[in-house]
Parts: sequence; structure tokens; C-alpha cells
Amino acid sequence: MRIVDSGGVRIAVREHSAAGPDRPTVVLVHGYPDQQDMWDLVVAALPTDRLHVVTYDVRGAGDSDAPDGLREYRTDRLVDDLAAVLDAVSPAGPARRPVHLVGHDWGSVQLWDAVGVADEHPGLRGRLASFTSISGPSLAHSAWVAQHPRGRRLRLLRQLAHSWYVYLFLLPLLPELVWWLGHRPLARVIAAKEGLGRGHWGAELRRNAARGVRLYRANFPAGLRRDVRHWRTDVPVQVVRPTRDAYLTDVLLDDLDRIASDVRVVEVDAGHWVARTHPDRVAALVAGHVDRTAGATGA
Repeated sequence: MRIVDSGGVRIAVREHSAAGPDRPTVVLVHGYPDQQDMWDLVVAALPTDRLHVVTYDVRGAGDSDAPDGLREYRTDRLVDDLAAVLDAVSPAGPARRPVHLVGHDWGSVQLWDAVGVADEHPGLRGRLASFTSISGPSLAHSAWVAQHPRGRRLRLLRQLAHSWYVYLFLLPLLPELVWWLGHRPLARVIAAKEGLGRGHWGAELRRNAARGVRLYRANFPAGLRRDVRHWRTDVPVQVVRPTRDAYLTDVLLDDLDRIASDVRVVEVDAGHWVARTHPDRVAALVAGHVDRTAGATGA
């Protein structure tokens, strides 16, 4: 474990395999209410003998700092954290190669923003080789889809029903109280529903979940107001869509070619935590996307 400074916020980072000029760097970013060990089964299934694999705890989770104030949890701050991690694990120099990104849930949400602003962000420009998105849509693109409902009104209503927890998390104090008092039964219920087993979350869940609701409050509805008409990424994107995701539906993937010039969608018969229930499948998809894009990007 190493600590990376991101504007005064300490970010806990793990490098699971050694860096090297012939080893593409793969950075995996977890979501809510997890921490970086959510990726452990995927990391174990990745070919770490030829990949430099990195995970980190996002701000507010795990061993990273949890700064005060909602503004500290906006996606632009999360993108800055990513840039700081990349500086640490793939520093500037003649041997530096572009980095492959993988995100789940809020990890994916923030990485959509990262690839969207990469051309203007001094810490990301020219540094991103590929992106694998798992169960975490672009907030701005989701807003565009909702603003253009023709032909998908019923599907949008279905997504609204699946997003019930977002409205709960926007309430003051109640979500924190629920997590602090009821994290054990909640963990059992969610784990049983998702097929995760009891070992998925430990005592850290209460803290991570209570702090992590700031992600929702900081980015809803502000994140939905972002204008994606003027950005389009050329970073190759692979979207892994679990077909039994209880929180996200396929309507949020409509018209993705508006914002990504090279995008493919792969469906997996799994629930939201596909990285835990099907780690071998996720690892194969990640490694395959790295291999497909490494030659084109030099990464």
C-alpha cells in the first residue's frame, strides 16, 4: 500500500504487480459502497505476469481520506484524484505508456467524466489507452437520454423505478442513520440478493456507505446538467452490461456513439456486482480489451 497526495487528500493505492516498459498499466476504480478490495478476485484472475495492475480507494472510502464538504466529492475532484494516481504509478518520462482504465458503479461514472475531459485536463491528456465501464453510466449522457424520451418513455420510467435509492440518498441524515444502525442486516440482504456471500463486506461497510452518500449529493442533480454536446472521446470504450443489474437498465446505454467514437457493449448474465460473482469473465473482458487496444495506442 502506498499513499498518493491529491491536492491535500491522501489516496490509498495498491500496485498488485510490477511496472515495466513492456507491461501495460491497468487501473481499476471501485464504486459505492465498496473499497478497492472489491477488485481482488478480478485482480487474481488477470494476467499480472504481463500487466501492471493498480487499484485505489476513492476519497471517502477505505484507507483514503474523507474530506469534509460536498464539493470535495464532485466528479471533477475524483478525476483529479485519478490524475494524481496516474502520476504516481505511471510517471512522466520516455518510457511512460497510456493507461487502461476499468471502473465499476461510481468508479465507472467518474471515469466517463475522465475520458470526456481528458483532452483538456493537463494530467490526463494523451494518457488514456482504453476504458472498460461496468454498471456506471455517464451522468451527462444519462441526462441527454432522459431529455430525448421519444421511443423510450416506458424504458425511462422503468429506470426511474430502479433508481429509487438515489432519491433516498439525497435526504439529509437519514441514509447515514440507516447505514450506521442497520449495516449488518442490509449487508446480508444485499449480498443474498446479489449472490455475493457473506464475505463481500466487512466492518468497513458502515463507514464507507455513510461517507459515500456524499457522492450522490454532490453530483445529483448537478452532474445531470453537464452538457455533453461538445465533447466526444476517441478512447476505445468497452461497456460491460450485467443483464440482471437491479439498479441500472439498458436505456442509459442508448446512443452511446454520440459521445464515444469507438464503443462496444458486452452483455453478461449477472447482477450488479459482476466483478465479484463472475471475476474470471470480467478479467477476460478487461484483458481482451487491453490487448485489442494496446497496439493501436502503443500502450
